[in-house]
Amino acid sequence: MKNETSITYFYILPFSGETRSKPFITAFFFLIYVVGVLINSSIITVICLEVQLHKPMYLFICNLSIVDILYTSVTVPKLLHMLLSGNHIVSSTQCYAQLFFFSSVAAAEEILLFVMAYDRYVAICDPLHYHQILSYRNCSLITIGIWTVAFLNSAVFIISVLNMSSCHSNIIHQFFCDAKSLTKTICRTTPLFNVVNLVEFLMLAFIPLMCTFISYFQIFSVISKMKTKESRKKSFSTCSSHITIITIYYGAGVMGYLIPPYSEILDIIFNTIYTNLIPMINPIIYSLQNSNIQSALLRLVTGIFIFEKVFRPISM
Repeated sequence: MKNETSITYFYILPFSGETRSKPFITAFFFLIYVVGVLINSSIITVICLEVQLHKPMYLFICNLSIVDILYTSVTVPKLLHMLLSGNHIVSSTQCYAQLFFFSSVAAAEEILLFVMAYDRYVAICDPLHYHQILSYRNCSLITIGIWTVAFLNSAVFIISVLNMSSCHSNIIHQFFCDAKSLTKTICRTTPLFNVVNLVEFLMLAFIPLMCTFISYFQIFSVISKMKTKESRKKSFSTCSSHITIITIYYGAGVMGYLIPPYSEILDIIFNTIYTNLIPMINPIIYSLQNSNIQSALLRLVTGIFIFEKVFRPISM
């Protein structure tokens, strides 16, 4: 039987044996991070500035962009620091803090995606009561509720992890401290950890996904009964972006679940897609499929260009 110990630090070992590719890997993650933050920040800016976008649907899109910025900000800056400095040692406090914030953001996105499906359900299936059900006050309470539940869930999860002892290697073959990698260092799980995992799966994954399916079943039933092709097309177009994001998000989640525990390379590739590429793709999907956001982005870019042109210092 292996001795149970309390690990004080972890050694993050991403992309082991790829020292020659380190400059390329660093540039790749830096580019993804900068592009993702810029695109999501642009979405947040235009939604805040454009009065016509001050609607529940765009409030939730704004929150999704905030989630996407946090997704990459929790993982990439620390990874870039490790790649540039060569120091891969992370204290247990830093590791668990990263896991806490990453779990919070993940939980917030899962709840938010369901709320966005409910928003589309009310807009199409009960349009007369849309502004009453999703009033400014209710949307504000929903937003506060999302983040409150996300942080409370992560706090309980971290407490359940801290109560377990480690007896395996403290080397994490991943580019950040994720739950899957940390559980590999644990000797045995506790009843609290198992209960928390089960509750998380039911409350934050299974039930929201099932409710999303039910919402879209009702939505498609209503759309199919619409008399004109134009009205059906318009109604479906308001849902297409969210359907695409739901498919990508949960599709990536299923792929990650099916990855064998011994396949570290596939695990890293999946986490790269899940935590960096998807947050960058989400706002692109919305901007490509939403004419209001496209118009607002164009006005923002045009306004910046005109401002710079008018107030550019005259060269002597």
